[in-house]
Amino acid sequence: MAPGTKVSLFGCGTWGKNIARNLSELGALHSIVDPSEFAKDLAAKLDVAYFETADEVLADPGVAAVAVATPAATHFEMASRAINAGKDVFVEKPISLNVADGRILGELAQAKGRILMVGHLLNYHPVFLKLKEIVAAGELGRIRHIYSNRLGLGMVRTEENVLWSFAPHDISMILGLAGAAPERASTAATNILNASVADNATVQMEFASGLKASVSVSWLHPEKEQKLVIVGDKGMAMFLDTAPWEEKLVIYENEVQWTGARPKAVAGPKRQVEVAKGEPLKNEMAHFIVCVETRARPRTDAAEALNVLGVLQAAQLSMDRAGQWVELSDLTADASGKATDWAGRGVYVDPTARVDPGVEIGAGSKIWHFSHVLGGTTLGKRCIAAQNVMIGPDVVVGNGCKIQNNVSIYKGITLEDDVFCGPSMVFTNVLTPRAHVERKNEFAPTRIGKGATLGANCTIICGHDVGKYAMVGAGAVVTKDVPDNALVVGNPARRIGWVSRSGERLGDDLVCPRTNERYREVDGRLELDD
Repeated sequence: MAPGTKVSLFGCGTWGKNIARNLSELGALHSIVDPSEFAKDLAAKLDVAYFETADEVLADPGVAAVAVATPAATHFEMASRAINAGKDVFVEKPISLNVADGRILGELAQAKGRILMVGHLLNYHPVFLKLKEIVAAGELGRIRHIYSNRLGLGMVRTEENVLWSFAPHDISMILGLAGAAPERASTAATNILNASVADNATVQMEFASGLKASVSVSWLHPEKEQKLVIVGDKGMAMFLDTAPWEEKLVIYENEVQWTGARPKAVAGPKRQVEVAKGEPLKNEMAHFIVCVETRARPRTDAAEALNVLGVLQAAQLSMDRAGQWVELSDLTADASGKATDWAGRGVYVDPTARVDPGVEIGAGSKIWHFSHVLGGTTLGKRCIAAQNVMIGPDVVVGNGCKIQNNVSIYKGITLEDDVFCGPSMVFTNVLTPRAHVERKNEFAPTRIGKGATLGANCTIICGHDVGKYAMVGAGAVVTKDVPDNALVVGNPARRIGWVSRSGERLGDDLVCPRTNERYREVDGRLELDD
């Protein structure tokens, strides 16, 4: 490979550190981007540059490509930023959390002339590649059934369920062996540790050819098991990835013989298949670098990743529908990627809640019982809309906002990041409402600043902004703008003091008792004393 090929790694967690090691051994690691001390220490150990954010790397023309190993919910954002910055991109599985975003990434990479490769690792495992050769050569005859188990104890996650965490590799292998995507899928799952996160799941797939396949995944299994079994009408094969290298691939000369209408299983000899050793991840990284240098199409490109993602999305929808079969054609028929598949986007929507078409909700957000999000509304990441909340239409809510029970947020209201709306607090949208007078064209805009807290049962009269990190006391009525960091109470609300960014009331010394941050008062407003 060319010595000038350099790849920056975005994300250095459990798997990212392995990518860092392999890129380093290939002489291709440029830098590590991750705001953790571990990443900083690893960059120093590997003698490469370290950055807390990606901005400098994306602006550096000396970096040809990036490898994205951040949490799955961020894959779309990080990969699209890198492609738009002119970088070739390797992104860990899954390519994104929904078909629509995955399709956008593939189209963006094509439009920009960029390589986009997805980390379906086992497609680079020497044993699996040998198995594909055996199947393609017809040694097992017609393939009738494929099943895979990926089981173990640990690696329990809260941001994605076991289906999205464990199953992509197995689905990718099955699709590679089948040479096509299935027509439909169904999923049975159990949630043991967390009511909203599946710990065990089994996905069934049916193909147009008559092939049937299944994938079972669990992170609550006493022993590690990674096994792929192929059943053909002339023989069977087993890929046992937890076995010693020389025992990983076994061919069984078993077959089913028919006497009239009665089948009979006939066991034959078995043989172990010799395969040259090789580290799958190193093979994968080397393949990516070759694609960057030669502009060759990656083995696991966006098209392959979209097929896998389509199965995952159908499997998730089936899980949400208590195991109902889901046709993949229903997911791929339109470019929207079925916006109702909120679980596939990393969003929880309670079955009693309603989310209208034309709504965007960021990963990690939760919409609880009897709430309604109207069209044109955008909710950021990690938001919570509790019971009986109404938002919209055409409302913008930032990241990390918490909206408690019985709150309505009308058109014209904007919540910046990290706003807390207490139970039953009230926003208005016109100053002089009458039931018999139409005043929708008189809606007065209201902005609630970053980190502000609106107490239970308070009222914000429209047209008045609440500043950043301000705190409105329970039952207060805001009739004029509230400055940043102000503590206001009463009807009408008046300032009785200042609060820090962490919500602590400040004394005369203007020092936060929780963080020791110092503030100063300048012309009737509060500033952080840097």
